[in-house]
Formats: sequence, C-alpha cells, structure tokens
Amino acid sequence: MPIYAVVQRDVELTSGFVSKACWIAHVPELLGKKHRIAPNRINPNVRRYPCPTEKQAAIVEALRKLEDVRPRRSS
Repeated sequence: MPIYAVVQRDVELTSGFVSKACWIAHVPELLGKKHRIAPNRINPNVRRYPCPTEKQAAIVEALRKLEDVRPRRSS
C-alpha cells in the first residue's frame, strides 16, 4: 500500500492542502518514532524541508486514521 499517497490524499480532502512526502516522514519523527534515513539524504542530521507547525495536526490525524484501517500483524 502506498502509504504516503494515501496520507497525501486524505490531508488534501480534509484540510485542503497537499502535503509533501518529506513532511509526512518528519511527523512520526516528531512523535518519537524512529525511521531509517534515506540513502540519498545529504546530511542525516538536518532536514531540508521540515514539516511546518501549522500542517502537523492534519498529517497526524491522517496517519492515525490509516493506523486504524491497517490490519495488525500477528506474532
């Protein structure tokens, strides 16, 4: 499932703006979740396009909706 595309579409429909993929990647990091660093990232310590504060709530909400829809992995 192309998660970023789903989140972008949900944010566009509910909030009226198109979110950048780098914003979607930044929000989980702000929430304390660790993700891998992209191999083409120039400086692993600095984000070139961090998510604007006023856009974060819409992205968090879209990610939460997606989390409710996705099936859980069984152990």
